[in-house]
Amino acid sequence: MAYTPELSQEESGALRRIAWAFGKPMTVTLSFIIYLAAKYADSERVCGACKDRSFCSHCPFQEKGEPQDA
Repeated sequence: MAYTPELSQEESGALRRIAWAFGKPMTVTLSFIIYLAAKYADSERVCGACKDRSFCSHCPFQEKGEPQDA
């Protein structure tokens, strides 16, 4: 990964509360949230704006299966 994005206090608090609700660690919960975003996002729009074609073979916007730790 190129960098780790910082979460605001509000974003971190929301993530923590979602994690508590599902009884999962925040890292697993964040991965699931990203999976959901990829599942429901317009993949044509995302892929059309993509600047890293080396990732296509394992891009979450191309894979519509279930996440590993759901």
